[in-house]
Amino acid sequence: MAQTPPVTILEIDSENFVIYVDDVNDRSKIATSQASQTYTGAEPRTFRENLSLADIVAVNGKPVKGVWSMSYRTVNGATTWSPGRPLVDFAGGCPALMTWILLHRDGALIGTVTAVGNVGGVPAPGAPSSATSNMLAVVGGTGPFLGVRGQSATVSRAFRVTSMLEDPANRRIHGGGPMRHMLHVIPATWPEVLTVPTGPAIFHGEDFSPVTAEKPARAGELLTMSVSGLGPVRPNLDPGKPFPPLAEGKVHAVNSPVDVTVNGKAAQVVNALGWPGMNNVYRVDFRVPEGTAAGTATLGLSAAWINDPEVRFPVR
Repeated sequence: MAQTPPVTILEIDSENFVIYVDDVNDRSKIATSQASQTYTGAEPRTFRENLSLADIVAVNGKPVKGVWSMSYRTVNGATTWSPGRPLVDFAGGCPALMTWILLHRDGALIGTVTAVGNVGGVPAPGAPSSATSNMLAVVGGTGPFLGVRGQSATVSRAFRVTSMLEDPANRRIHGGGPMRHMLHVIPATWPEVLTVPTGPAIFHGEDFSPVTAEKPARAGELLTMSVSGLGPVRPNLDPGKPFPPLAEGKVHAVNSPVDVTVNGKAAQVVNALGWPGMNNVYRVDFRVPEGTAAGTATLGLSAAWINDPEVRFPVR
């Protein structure tokens, strides 16, 4: 049977959420006011264009950088006749396009995720229980999110609404509100520990012999595993090309954040890089956490917060 993609939840936290309302008749004045131009209307007028921006600060509790943007046209739908509002069968909601651009803390690009759908209404059936509003379909992404699909909802949000007269260069100065999105992502590919005749492709770092019941790992030991599905590398490599031989001072390191856990405890990741001469095969060196109990340990691996199917290995 085909393997089921792992459930991947991206909990994305943002700050300085501001909605810019296009209420400017003189187009030459857009984005010129250095003062805060807080919008004072009860709600943006029906059919009016809006653009929202926020700073991404964390994914699944891990600090990152980035920008979230949303463009939409206000609908203000009503299920009973109301002047100036479209009469529809679903109250509220506006058609929207959202994009999350995710960066490492040093500013290097990780990738993007894009969603389209309805904002301002209730979350879709099947959304996480913490969701409070919005139902959007995740329609794709770039980098490690190439080919993803899924759905998105908002857990919490607070924002400032302003006129497009305001210069967006001052957004962080004038401030905005915090926001949390919950994305249920179904990846096209995901990390997997490869297998060898002895079991999972996990090896002792000292002699590269397989980790087996006869020769188990030790707490504090450096191990190497062979995995697939870790995505793009730095420097960039053309799609479908094998990783080139190692050169002095030059490796093709995995571009996405890579995390390893042993029995749920974070393990130190020493290296995550493309395996020379191989295609979509990577080497990950990690250290078994001190204090790991003897017995069968559970190993978790993720790249860009996309999880692998857990595997087990012996520890003495």
